[in-house]
Amino acid sequence: MIYVMSDLHGCYEKYHKMLSLIDLKEKDTLYILGDIVDLGPDVIKILIDLIHRKNVIALRGNHDHKAGIMLNRLMKPKESIARNRFERQFDFWISDGGQPTYESFLRLEEAEKVNVLNYLLEMPFYWKVDVVGRRYLLAHTVPEREKMPAMPELCAWCSGRDYILGEPDYDEIYFDDVMIVTGHTPTVLIDTNFNGKIWKGNNHIAVDCGAVFGNPLGCICLDTMQEFYVE
Repeated sequence: MIYVMSDLHGCYEKYHKMLSLIDLKEKDTLYILGDIVDLGPDVIKILIDLIHRKNVIALRGNHDHKAGIMLNRLMKPKESIARNRFERQFDFWISDGGQPTYESFLRLEEAEKVNVLNYLLEMPFYWKVDVVGRRYLLAHTVPEREKMPAMPELCAWCSGRDYILGEPDYDEIYFDDVMIVTGHTPTVLIDTNFNGKIWKGNNHIAVDCGAVFGNPLGCICLDTMQEFYVE
């Protein structure tokens, strides 16, 4: 079975409950569509768990991307940009939810810091998968429709930034033969009727239910389209 969830933001208990609910087996694959870090309390706990799971693929979200950059510069100060510019970026990261990530990272042993940092820096921006005869494009987010006329490997107009900070056109069909699955935007902001629920429409599935803001964590099985929720 192929499962997808997103935007864990340090919500380890919800994440752990979800793994039990879907009964994730070694032959299954779980895709996490970014934003594992920041905001919530147990960021590092989730990352260390993921590092040791061969059947979980975590894609890069904007928070993961920023955390990787900041922590890498902290680990390698000689390679950092100008101090005043770095300090401004660091302060913004902290104010944007990076405090729990930063503090828990500092408590790690040096070897664990290296493992966590490498994991963050190696996250892919998107993933393609075929499930039950249907093609899926998985990403933290995607840009507006007019900027994405083709799949990522063919689209010269898109950059990695588009897959972590893009603003999708949820009312547009991007591809007739490909289903897009994203996180990033809490589903209540797409449609108020889907507060805390997975949204589907126009060959697009949005799975960020806003777990870190008190809503359930959502997960979908692409083989069956069954939805799972944990409080």
